[in-house]
Amino acid sequence: MVEILEFERPRKRLFLALLALSLCVVAGIVYAVWHVSYLGLSEISRYLPLILGGLLAAVFLFTGLGLVGIVGAILGVPYLSVFQRKTYALINLLFPIAIMLGKVFGFNRRKIERSFIAVSNQIIHQQHLKVPADRLLVVTPHCLQLASCPHKITRDPMGNCQRCGRCDIGALVALAEEMGFHFFVVTGGTLARQTVKKIRPQAVLAIACERDLTSGIQDVYPLPAVGVLNLRPNGPCYNTHVDIAAVRREIEAILLDEEKD
Repeated sequence: MVEILEFERPRKRLFLALLALSLCVVAGIVYAVWHVSYLGLSEISRYLPLILGGLLAAVFLFTGLGLVGIVGAILGVPYLSVFQRKTYALINLLFPIAIMLGKVFGFNRRKIERSFIAVSNQIIHQQHLKVPADRLLVVTPHCLQLASCPHKITRDPMGNCQRCGRCDIGALVALAEEMGFHFFVVTGGTLARQTVKKIRPQAVLAIACERDLTSGIQDVYPLPAVGVLNLRPNGPCYNTHVDIAAVRREIEAILLDEEKD
């Protein structure tokens, strides 16, 4: 199915609601396990059920505060760094359950992933991340290149792209030359991770579809990664595009002021 060029505005509250519901589901499961094991633990010691219950309650309280911190970040309220470090640990734990619950309630997985990307970007923006241009890595999938292009630009788009203007790679190369960040075209998640290890950036801006951005953002954590969705007028993974103006805005928000002058 051909996809339109414009996406509906992602609703951050969708992912947050599913995340909160997932936490409640996990809490219910853990409570059920604790309740079933209560008699066995009490036979060993009458204090064991209380100790285990207290530990579990503390874990869920801390996790709940982490979720509150995420909501605070969306609302623009600063939150403690200890919760910033646990944000994606919480998301990684609950994300599969959130997807499952979303399916139960009739939400499309892509819509949930889009909401997650919007939430993740907002969290990074709230941290006011600033890095020098030479410590920023921009990666994009090879499907952004025109399928009929004879030039191999994977790993070295700066040197091999002919900038004919028939796809968006040339515009990104020009942007990289203007602003000074590292730019690579990758064929998949494995090459993307290898590129991150090679460049060792302080931040990543990734251009991809919902699925790849969602997995990539979680894979590179704690390295901050901003996601920009590609546009798919010809369907997925074929002659895709990206909003260059949106990419520029995200990069300008990340770069140190002196790098933008």
